[in-house]
Amino acid sequence: MTTAGDPNLRHLLARAVAVEQRIRAAVEARQLTDPNPDDAFRGLYLTDENIARLLNDETARAFPIPPPGDAAPADSRLASLTREFQLTALDIEILLTALVPDLDDRFEAFYGYLNDDVTRRRPSIGLALGLCGLTPADPAARSRLSARSPLRAGRLLLVEDLDRPFLSRALRVPDRVTAHLLGDNTPDPRLADLLAPWRAVPGVGDPSPLASVLSDGVPLAYLREDQGGAGTALAASALTLAGRQVLGLDLARLAEDPAPAEAVRSLVREARLTNAGLVGAPLDAVSREHPALLRLLTATPVPTILVGRAPWDASWSTVPPLLLHAPRVEPEARAALWTDAYRQLAAAAIPPSIDADRLLSPFLLTPEQITGAAHSAAQTARLHGGTLTPDHVRQGARAQNAAGLDRLARRIEPTVTWNDLVLPPDAHAQLRELTARARHRDRVLGEWGMRPGGGRGRGVSALFAGDSGTGKTMSAEVIAADLGLDLYTVDLATVIDKYVGETEKNLERIFSEAAGVNGVLLFDEADAIFGKRSDVKDAHDRYANVESAYLLQRMESFDGLAILATNLRANLDDAFTRRLDLVIDFPVPDPDQRLVLWERCLGPQLPRSADLDLAFCAESFELAGGNIRSIAVTAAYLAADAGEPVTMPTLIHAIQREYQKLGRLTLASEFGPYLGLLA
Repeated sequence: MTTAGDPNLRHLLARAVAVEQRIRAAVEARQLTDPNPDDAFRGLYLTDENIARLLNDETARAFPIPPPGDAAPADSRLASLTREFQLTALDIEILLTALVPDLDDRFEAFYGYLNDDVTRRRPSIGLALGLCGLTPADPAARSRLSARSPLRAGRLLLVEDLDRPFLSRALRVPDRVTAHLLGDNTPDPRLADLLAPWRAVPGVGDPSPLASVLSDGVPLAYLREDQGGAGTALAASALTLAGRQVLGLDLARLAEDPAPAEAVRSLVREARLTNAGLVGAPLDAVSREHPALLRLLTATPVPTILVGRAPWDASWSTVPPLLLHAPRVEPEARAALWTDAYRQLAAAAIPPSIDADRLLSPFLLTPEQITGAAHSAAQTARLHGGTLTPDHVRQGARAQNAAGLDRLARRIEPTVTWNDLVLPPDAHAQLRELTARARHRDRVLGEWGMRPGGGRGRGVSALFAGDSGTGKTMSAEVIAADLGLDLYTVDLATVIDKYVGETEKNLERIFSEAAGVNGVLLFDEADAIFGKRSDVKDAHDRYANVESAYLLQRMESFDGLAILATNLRANLDDAFTRRLDLVIDFPVPDPDQRLVLWERCLGPQLPRSADLDLAFCAESFELAGGNIRSIAVTAAYLAADAGEPVTMPTLIHAIQREYQKLGRLTLASEFGPYLGLLA
């Protein structure tokens, strides 16, 4: 065994030499004082001759004798272990006594011989105390191996065979502790699925105040963050600045672990071995269902920083935590982090056409999500030939969305653009303004502080009011496409529950899941819940008003882009409309707009006959864009069945079917010269 280049290992083995000498002395004494050396069953296969051979085999010596004057380094791992776990000299001797079988397997034979049982190849408590020169009946000596002793409470030493009497129980050093003392930095395999790569990120918040209090001995801090917050990055930066390693813990995975309490104990030992602090996130994964686990996490002897979105509950810890608010990753830092991550992964340079600041401005992303978005964009670009495009950047950012909202809302991947909208100029301009609000909200509401106080988030909300088919949903899809976001549609009529309090729970689930998604949230049939609050005449009125009031408050604290669509604007509460950023009316299109809609809905590929009079249809039939689209589809089916192009009779028949759906009368004044084509 060579130790020439490792002073830490030389120190460990030098300490083990003394243990080896005591064990040799104990074996030799046992051979001299054995009252029945001729017992045929003594030690079974471990004869005195075998033991003597092991003792005298100089070629198999376990530990090299250290050179004279080779002093123990002050920063050796054994010395650090002594300081961190507050071990006494006796504790170290007991630990080394239990450790030597893991350094040389010959000592298993020695311990089997001394235990008078070859199947017991670890030192017992009584044997360990005897090798350290102590009387097994000494209460002070026994206390060093009690359940609350530093060795056992710190999980540096395990006591096995608990069904045996105290003195005959076996001692074992965990593999991770042995590996650490030998210089191995690989974390405990038990923690492999629980560790998270939280790391320090420069330029995101100021970690120095938190680092200062951590250095002063503050044991617990809670960083509450909003969507896109940099809580884990700030925590990692503060620990690094305080001179500690960072041990990240994924609390969502911990909550799914079959033995979470055992995992926390292993995690704490890992942190103490490596002089690390704990960073656990997201707190919300354990705060509701696992309060006992959270109390265990907050009682660790290492600096612990928890990150989450839920308000702190005082019952979660016996020690009040330092409460801080984690900053967001602002647009400038967001673009810089994305660029650095992309350059580290991709061999190709970023094209000049990629404006990461503008492309990522609608997205609220954590530092980890930004890195993931850059990697996803690089992979997608490689799949499509290697040239990065704006769509690749947006797709990578969308790939970081959580999937929970898909269970509560219908996700739409936008495929339409501004050119597909047919709206009055004022409505079109207001939609552009809404997009600008969503893109620049971080600067206006964050950097410039234009929405102070009141617990309001940086969200943007709008109301789309108009008859069915006037383009409300399509406009929301266009906005989502322009921002590079997905569109999630929620039918509020399905959210309402007849049982008291259930509607609020349904809404809270939607908003909670939406907080983990960068998307446009479209609430359809908004008047179903946002109706005018009435005088309270019975319990139904009271709880209907509670639902409206709750949703008004929840909309204000939402950080995303929320659009509400209604066919009945007059039914909405004035207090609700006051809280909206924009209210956009979608009127029924005029004849010129209807003509454009007829042309676009029929499309360039559908065969048409020369007799189509679209100008007449646009002038005579007062229809919304959705109705015109439906008529065009019906006419296409009729033409396909007849095996001919769309003719004017086909189109009139399709219009008649749409009128029947709408419950409208077919008036001669509308159909004019084509009245005779009606069936």
